[in-house]
Amino acid sequence: MISTQIYAQRRERFLQRLGSVAAVIPAGPLVTHHADTEYPFRQNSDFWYLTGFDEADAVALLLPHRPPGERFVLFVQPRDPGAEVWTGFRWGTEGAVEHFGADIAHPLSELSERLADYLGGAEGIAFRVGRHPRVEPLVLTAWARQLDRAPRSGTAALGLVAPCPMLHELRLRKQPEELERMREACRISAEAHELAREVARPGLNERQVQAVIEQHFLEQGARGPAYGSIVAGGDNACVLHYTANNAPLRDGDLLLIDAGCSLQDYYNGDITRTFPVNGRFSAEQRELYALVLAAQEAAVAAVAPGETAEGVHDTAVRVLVEGLVALGLLRGDVDGIIERGAYRHLYMHRTGHWLGLDVHDVGAYRLGEHPVTLEPGMVLTVEPGLYVSDRLPVPDDQPAIEERWKGIGIRIEDDVAVNEHGHEVLTAAALKAPAAMQR
Repeated sequence: MISTQIYAQRRERFLQRLGSVAAVIPAGPLVTHHADTEYPFRQNSDFWYLTGFDEADAVALLLPHRPPGERFVLFVQPRDPGAEVWTGFRWGTEGAVEHFGADIAHPLSELSERLADYLGGAEGIAFRVGRHPRVEPLVLTAWARQLDRAPRSGTAALGLVAPCPMLHELRLRKQPEELERMREACRISAEAHELAREVARPGLNERQVQAVIEQHFLEQGARGPAYGSIVAGGDNACVLHYTANNAPLRDGDLLLIDAGCSLQDYYNGDITRTFPVNGRFSAEQRELYALVLAAQEAAVAAVAPGETAEGVHDTAVRVLVEGLVALGLLRGDVDGIIERGAYRHLYMHRTGHWLGLDVHDVGAYRLGEHPVTLEPGMVLTVEPGLYVSDRLPVPDDQPAIEERWKGIGIRIEDDVAVNEHGHEVLTAAALKAPAAMQR
């Protein structure tokens, strides 16, 4: 787990970027599932990154304009044995100070009366508008009060700004201790994929394979799946976010599994593997699998400092298009096909995304006209695929799809950390060589 000292270092870096702007960072709320039953609590990732505090509805204030000893303030639910017997332990105000490094902690009920005083003297207020309906009116009221008093006091916060760009730039570049946690998430996730391939066979239901995967996550101490596990046999794999997971596995089909675990401190793994249910590729399956694997390996090799996520995607697209032309699934000049996007009925998504506390993690991919340059500490997925079905129309200048190809969906995904020497594949323990996919 990440130490309290690391959270303190993160707060200090954030405070430095804030300058004289005060930040209000709310925790996540409990979300109703139905009636009076809530979904399992999931902390807001920005709040977690700065605090490590895993209770709902708390609010963190980061106050660089205040003197030392008053710059990190937490508002939390107080200790309450009557409530805790129903919903579990609370750290309360004393725990917020002693165990989570808050300079000062108050009961959450006091936020409305204390917020304006804490924000007083700041040159601006950093708060994400539109996401926190309980806290937003309090922030706006406190700011309005400053503006009303400005003619007499001569001071007021000059504006309301989003904390996201500053905070998400920090989150995009993982520190060594974060990479260790991600290695652990990837280890557990890779083991689950290996188990799934061992048990999968014709006649099982997709859900039975999902159960094996998610049981391993829990047995290894993870919170559970990082996202809705995709266990898609045959043509179901051509539905990118298929999560029904309730169809029987058929002899002769491929099985696509996109699944990863989330650790107790929310770091995630995200792996996709595709293999034949009966352990034997058909000729068409083998051709397309080899092509996707070649594209994925070329894209992984393109991950290095100074390169871009856009360049990684372009690498995968070119390998896929060249291979599809060779197989007769596309027709024409490779550059022209890519420029027109005439391949997108077969490959319609990007080749990856940032990974961290969120599965689709924060951080810009472009700064204006320029793609973001990869730097050590960034972690991204690399996940090209091919999905051959009738769901999307074939472009007019492209050949009709022969029946023998239809219903084949393949994606291969690894989690890749950029380092000074190039990259590290965090999910290498999940095998992907064609020989390993067969039995």
